[in-house]
Amino acid sequence: MSNDKEQDIKAQEERLVVEISPETEKADPNAKAPADKEKTKDEPLPTLSEAVREIATEDEAPLSRNFTLQKILGGDILNTSTIRSQIYVLLLITFFLVLYISNRYSCQRSLIEIDRLEKELLDAKYKALSSSSLLTEKSRESHILELLKANHDSTLQSPEQPPYIITIPENE
Repeated sequence: MSNDKEQDIKAQEERLVVEISPETEKADPNAKAPADKEKTKDEPLPTLSEAVREIATEDEAPLSRNFTLQKILGGDILNTSTIRSQIYVLLLITFFLVLYISNRYSCQRSLIEIDRLEKELLDAKYKALSSSSLLTEKSRESHILELLKANHDSTLQSPEQPPYIITIPENE
């Protein structure tokens, strides 16, 4: 694991030493080596997109096959080629997280609304029960007779004789 990193670092250092050596800078910073002049005559210059692509991929280390805890915790797993190859999976996970959070929020709002409506229903049942008991009390025969006697509004009185049943004979 560390050998791979050390080899990559050494290869990059060698590449930098070859490209920019102190001897060429001291002699003439603007002058090019004769080998460089021959390369430019024979080979065409790279386009801008090729140069940018080369610079962008220059710093990326190759993806190793074995992932260890140290590489994961060290952040090596998050190198740009890994993220670039898994971008759609990361976007899908992000979409599902947003969907999960919004669904949970919606369910919580619904539960709060259900609790509020249950309390309102219970209050309505208690009011209906109390008004029903008041109506039953006020519509009793004894209470109505007391009200009539107190107001002297009517000549109605309670009967002293029990009602009797009239029987009608059937056709003979």
